[in-house]
Amino acid sequence: MKHTVQTVPYGYEPPVQKRKGTLIYYDTFEETDEEGLNEAESLAGVLSFSKLVLYPLHEETVRRMTKEPVSPYYKREKRLEAWRSDGHGKTVIENWEGRRKKYTPVEAALRHLTEKYPAPHFLLLTPDMANRFASYSTFGEWIVKLRLLLTEEPEAVHPKLEQYSHRWDTAQGAVSKQR
Repeated sequence: MKHTVQTVPYGYEPPVQKRKGTLIYYDTFEETDEEGLNEAESLAGVLSFSKLVLYPLHEETVRRMTKEPVSPYYKREKRLEAWRSDGHGKTVIENWEGRRKKYTPVEAALRHLTEKYPAPHFLLLTPDMANRFASYSTFGEWIVKLRLLLTEEPEAVHPKLEQYSHRWDTAQGAVSKQR
C-alpha cells in the first residue's frame, strides 16, 4: 500500500462531527401513521443522528413474532416510500427483509443493520416490541451493543428489560436529557 504525504497548516484540528450514529426504527409500520414517522424523524434530528433507518418487518416475521394479522410488506413499504417522498429524503427505508421474502430473526436483522450503518446504534421500538425483544434469548448480548429508545413509557416491563434499565430510555426522556 502506497503512503501519500499530506501537509496541513500548523495548529490544524480536524472539524468535529456534529452528527453521528444511526437511529433504527424496527417495527411492522402497520399502525404507525405519518405523525409517528414525523416524530421519529424529529427525534433523530434533535438527538443528532446522522441517519434514520426505517426497518419494516416482513409478514412472515410478524406472524412468528406476534401471531397478529398484518398487511402485505409491499403495501407498508409503498406507504413509507410515499411519506419519504414528501420531503423526508434523508430517511432510509431498509428493504433487506423484503428482498429475503421470508422470516428473518431479530439477530440476523440487527447484525445486518449494525454492519451496514455507522455506530453508535440506537433501536427505536414500541413498548410492545421492546418487551418482545427482551423475551428472546439473545437479548443480553444485543443490549450491550446497542441502546433502546421506546416510543412511549411501557405499562408493563419485561424482567430482562427492567434488568437492563440503564440501557434504554423513552423518546421524551432522551430529548429532555439532551436539552
